[in-house]
Amino acid sequence: MVVPETRDTSTFIFRAPSGAWFDYQPGQFVTLDLPVDPARGPAGNVQRTYTISSSPSRPLSISVTVKAQSTSIGTRWMLDHLKPGMRIRAFGPNGIFSFHRHPAAKYLFISAGSGITPMMSMTTWAWDRAQDTDIVFVHAAQRPSDIIFRDQLEHYVARVPGLQLRLTVEQPEPFRVWHGYQGRLNSLMLGLMAPDYLDREVFCCGPEPFMQAVREMLISLGYDMERYHQESFGAPVATEAEAPVIEDVTPADDASAQVTFASSGVTASCAETDTVLAVAKRAGLNIPSGCTFGLCGTCKIRKTAGEVHMVHNGGISDEDIAEGWILACCSNPMGRITVEV
Repeated sequence: MVVPETRDTSTFIFRAPSGAWFDYQPGQFVTLDLPVDPARGPAGNVQRTYTISSSPSRPLSISVTVKAQSTSIGTRWMLDHLKPGMRIRAFGPNGIFSFHRHPAAKYLFISAGSGITPMMSMTTWAWDRAQDTDIVFVHAAQRPSDIIFRDQLEHYVARVPGLQLRLTVEQPEPFRVWHGYQGRLNSLMLGLMAPDYLDREVFCCGPEPFMQAVREMLISLGYDMERYHQESFGAPVATEAEAPVIEDVTPADDASAQVTFASSGVTASCAETDTVLAVAKRAGLNIPSGCTFGLCGTCKIRKTAGEVHMVHNGGISDEDIAEGWILACCSNPMGRITVEV
């Protein structure tokens, strides 16, 4: 069976020819052998890995929900050619991204785009188990019409008090009312969506830039990253040994830095954990500021040399960042930097 979800996204539901039941952990993935070029025989097949979007609590079938990108080959073939009655070879299941491996009293699921699929599998498992569930499900999409499984998730939330759904979109639909959050996910939003995020086990899936932004946000908020788990829908991890080492750049208390305020002729030493705004104040300089957590944009200044670690809440655009602007209140100097103050 094929179920259209959103634009260029469909769910494919498979059954075993033998009638066998499927056994896997929610959040795992399978590899499909797709006959993209049948004229070439087996040489024309491509293998693509997809997270299982169904739950093992419903073992008679298994589902994958796929979204075609502009460069997709296997997924594009599935959307255009895979029809009911056709047989596809599958390998698996595999993967370590499952809350079965990390039992906790409370969970925080954070996803973007088709990264919602493993979260849907885990949420359906929790729903079907009919046990006490405490999950805050945060999902980011371009538009409301791009939110995969929205109707199904809202159905779950309406009947399970421990499941909370928080949605944010880059922009609403024209001539449509949107009652959710708007804009990129940031630490201010997260505090409103899940005030007790520090107490929750976090599972995150989405494009790498999205997951990196989530990691930086959680680190800046003091979250225990030992309780953070992620899965890239570009390259799911099959075993613990294959899990990549995440080496995010983060400010360190014991690392020295230096800020040169070019217009004032002042150079001040500091730690990487100091913000440029705090260093300026200690040096007797005034940088106009407002919110002090990267939202209002009042403290925007230009950086002319060096690198900073900046985790903001939407107070600066990507275009400004590319041109060298920073927000002094949430920028940490990584070594020596120079700013126009």
